[in-house]
Amino acid sequence: MIQFAITVSLVEQARGGPFVYWDGVRAAFQDAKQLGYDAVEIFAPSADFVDRQELQKLIEETGLKVAAVGTGAGMVVHQLQLCDADVSRREQAIQFIKDIIDFGAEFNAPAIIGSMQGRFDKVEGKAVAIERLTEALNRLGDYAGQKNVPLIYEPLNRYETNLFNKLADAADYLRSEKIANVVLLADLFHMNIEESNIAQALIDAGELTGHIHFVDSNRQAAGFGHMDFAPIVKALQEIGYSKYVSAEAFPIPDAATCAQQTIKKYQELFPR
Repeated sequence: MIQFAITVSLVEQARGGPFVYWDGVRAAFQDAKQLGYDAVEIFAPSADFVDRQELQKLIEETGLKVAAVGTGAGMVVHQLQLCDADVSRREQAIQFIKDIIDFGAEFNAPAIIGSMQGRFDKVEGKAVAIERLTEALNRLGDYAGQKNVPLIYEPLNRYETNLFNKLADAADYLRSEKIANVVLLADLFHMNIEESNIAQALIDAGELTGHIHFVDSNRQAAGFGHMDFAPIVKALQEIGYSKYVSAEAFPIPDAATCAQQTIKKYQELFPR
């Protein structure tokens, strides 16, 4: 059964970004529970920012889970990325992600690598950047495996990275490089920009689809844009997807409305 998740950002430098909740973990968990969500996805500035005991208490009180934990603050706050030409900076990026993996693993939640993947420049070129990405994903996938969680890699649109923009291309890359314990995040906003057929891209990625940011074409709550969700839902059924759909959406017109609209659309598209 597909699980329903919603996002909370604790990173002040990212305020205004596509996260539904911004007022702390407790408020997010309590509101998500009231609305009928199954889990909360957490975007934190560092691995030690969230009080582990408080989070565990919230999980026990609400019965909700942690869907995933984001690493994007490594880029937003510290400008760390896995393709950096400076080896010491690359190692700092890897350590930041390892720390986030440790945090998430305490709650059986995988870490997401999105913006921290970086990009290639004209000086060194794409091949060098892909080599660095491959080395990092191999190391981090193995590390996450030791913690009994997968690692999630997210293809982004062309305006955010020039490495992998399409889901199937990223899937082919993971398969050809035999990168273990790494799955893909299918973000419908990025896919709406890059894919000629979102449903077919999901089918092509198949079992490597490990997490979904389920939003509308304009990165608002599902139902507030022009996305045709019917073929997407059919594709998810075809590949037997049963993990999270998570709202990494702009809180437009406000967080409450966004959260309410999202759960309404989830329940419509994925009836229980």
